[in-house]
Amino acid sequence: MSKSILILGAGESGVGAAKLALALGDTPYVSESGQGKSHFISELDSAGVAYETGGHTPEKWPTFKTVVKSPGIPDASPTVLKLKKHGAEIISEIEYASRHATGKVIAITGANGKTTTTAMIHRMLIDAGINATCVGNIGPSWARDLAERKTDAEVTVVEASSFQLDGTTSFRPDVAVLLNITPDHLDRYDYKMENYAAAKWKITQFQTQKDFLVYNSDDKEIEKLISDKGTNARLASVSSIKSLHTDLIDQEKFHAGLTNKKKRIYNTYTP
Repeated sequence: MSKSILILGAGESGVGAAKLALALGDTPYVSESGQGKSHFISELDSAGVAYETGGHTPEKWPTFKTVVKSPGIPDASPTVLKLKKHGAEIISEIEYASRHATGKVIAITGANGKTTTTAMIHRMLIDAGINATCVGNIGPSWARDLAERKTDAEVTVVEASSFQLDGTTSFRPDVAVLLNITPDHLDRYDYKMENYAAAKWKITQFQTQKDFLVYNSDDKEIEKLISDKGTNARLASVSSIKSLHTDLIDQEKFHAGLTNKKKRIYNTYTP
């Protein structure tokens, strides 16, 4: 049965979500507080998606249960707070896409280095002959990729920001990569580092013992999260300064290293 999906924001994630909703047989309605970029609005017109620009007007909205929110809209915005008060489910585009994706998922987050790491992992998979796709902050939205691709990807590599992770309620990557946590976007998190760190930690919140969390063991904030919050995922630490005693690692455990001419780039070990 077709259902209505409210989408807040007519940017890449919003238009992608609208296209995925159409592909699933649902009816999207897009609400954009600004005027929207012309190429995104043209896409909505071409797809026959109903939308409004220049402000959110709830009296125009269809009856809905699920709201896909642009990562640029704060959770504390009046529109979002009102929707929550009325019991709407508010999720991010990556949460929405993850519910309809197949194949394995590798998700990368961190204050710095997300795009480079995402691109590198994707390139490695492609060079290995794997049908992989690269989505998120790095390029097309995950929802758009799902809506437009002809064959399912074996592996989806997702660059995930803290804003995107904020709206996840079941997102479970097979492999999560947490690069680092340094002060960033603190205005969205009440200027509290612990709130920002908690948003990043959502990348592993729904993982199980079948999944992996690859993390930077040189980062004190990450080490604190592992100690205080914990995770169900199997841990694989990465370090640029710590040496590993490879003679102590048996065949059932994983170890890898990469060295250039000047210094060791990383060590990684799965306990």
